Amino acid sequence: MALAPRLDLRQSQSLVMTPQLQQAIKLLALSNLELEAFIGSELERNPLLEAGDLVARATPEQPEPIEGAEPSRGPDAGADTLIERGAGAADAPLDVDYSAETFIDDSPADAGQGQRGSGSDLMNAGVQSSGGSEDGPDFDSFAAPEIGLYEHLLQQAGAVFSGTDHMIAGQLIGQIDDAGYLEANLLETAYRLGVPLAEVEKVLAIVQTFDPSGVGARSLSECIAIQAREADRYDPAMATLIDNLDLLARGQIAHLRRICGVDEEDMADMIRELRGYDPKPGLQYGGDRPAAVQPDVFVTPQGKGWAIEINSATLPRLLINRRYHAQLAAGARDKTAKTWLSDSLASANWLIKALDQRQRTILRVTEEIVRRQEGFFQHGVTHLRPLTLKAIAEEVDLHESTISRVTSNKYLACPRGTFELKYFFTSAIQSADGGEAASAEAVKSHIRALIAEEKPDAILSDDTLVDLLRKKGFDIARRTVAKYREAIGLGSSVQRRRQKAMMGN
Repeated sequence: MALAPRLDLRQSQSLVMTPQLQQAIKLLALSNLELEAFIGSELERNPLLEAGDLVARATPEQPEPIEGAEPSRGPDAGADTLIERGAGAADAPLDVDYSAETFIDDSPADAGQGQRGSGSDLMNAGVQSSGGSEDGPDFDSFAAPEIGLYEHLLQQAGAVFSGTDHMIAGQLIGQIDDAGYLEANLLETAYRLGVPLAEVEKVLAIVQTFDPSGVGARSLSECIAIQAREADRYDPAMATLIDNLDLLARGQIAHLRRICGVDEEDMADMIRELRGYDPKPGLQYGGDRPAAVQPDVFVTPQGKGWAIEINSATLPRLLINRRYHAQLAAGARDKTAKTWLSDSLASANWLIKALDQRQRTILRVTEEIVRRQEGFFQHGVTHLRPLTLKAIAEEVDLHESTISRVTSNKYLACPRGTFELKYFFTSAIQSADGGEAASAEAVKSHIRALIAEEKPDAILSDDTLVDLLRKKGFDIARRTVAKYREAIGLGSSVQRRRQKAMMGN
């Protein structure tokens, strides 16, 4: 066989993800905040897109006849032609399907626009009647501008110190962490600034009198001692207690009473006083204010069922500015401009359709979750059933990975609170009597309830919890009980016994 180069034509099939499909998949996984930022960038990039209220255009009015203009009635009378002739209102945009549910009242925030009512609509109407906007008042806007711990301490230092002391105070304050603790080594600070160590210690002693009480401490004991001094409670017994916080943490109350030289009543009073101090005083000023979660879906009771609505109030509704498109099309002369305009229009149309498909997919998945977890919405977490992504995927005819994207960073608001959609997917715990399996969250709820009801003199061990849960119908191992107990933030029986002994004292 001779070896020689040659050209061959072959046909093959392969699965290729188009840019539009990749964008649609990306939109599914975005949270409300991320989607809002993405839409904002698209509005800046694509001049044909604009944010508007689609409800106002749900029923377009018939145009008035224009004098001297011959109406175009043929099949070539497109949107741009109508707009150029002033009859743009008669055009039904290609990106809008009026026969579909594009303009449904898809969130409680639309109640002010005269759409159908629900329980959440009444709540929203009450907000509007009090002078808020249709999305409700922004209560965060009423809050005073926050000031950080660093700025707060500098303001106090400026009123107390001057000259070299003010410079030393600034250096020390700059090394106080968000919790209010000083992370600096005083000797190294004095050497770096070229001042005596006694001067640095004197300035620190004054800084430790600043608000909040306890700031500038170098240890937990010093932080508590500063607050005790300001409360005029730093007597020898309290000083001994603060110096032995490790014994208190281990619950050795009897030993503490002996070394402090107090009786049970005095010790109980000292522990109550100690419990009132703040171990991290700087957090009153440190950190950003946590952002409120914006639910993606509202679930409200309606008759014997549930009304499920998409919260569209958190996102702008997109429109294609066809009048501007007509103006650009009339001025486009070369091929490059026409190609760019055509691509911009196609991109805008696809984005609107992708956003609509995203909302519909979220709604379908949420409807199936509510149907399967109706017991939770009616009776609470103890009736939460085990659920997997695969079960939802098979029911709504979507891939399991798509369900994972839909439920990531999406929140559901219902009368029982706001929950991430992932919350409703829990593993199964076999029933002790061979009946229907229960969800892990339901088991955690029972563990929390059992421990909350235990008596100080009858602390429940993990083995006892296993027996009690088995009587309730949950066949669960001891190590699983320990894992669930730790997951919900509850200590072991030894730790709880010490804690209750301290509270009892």
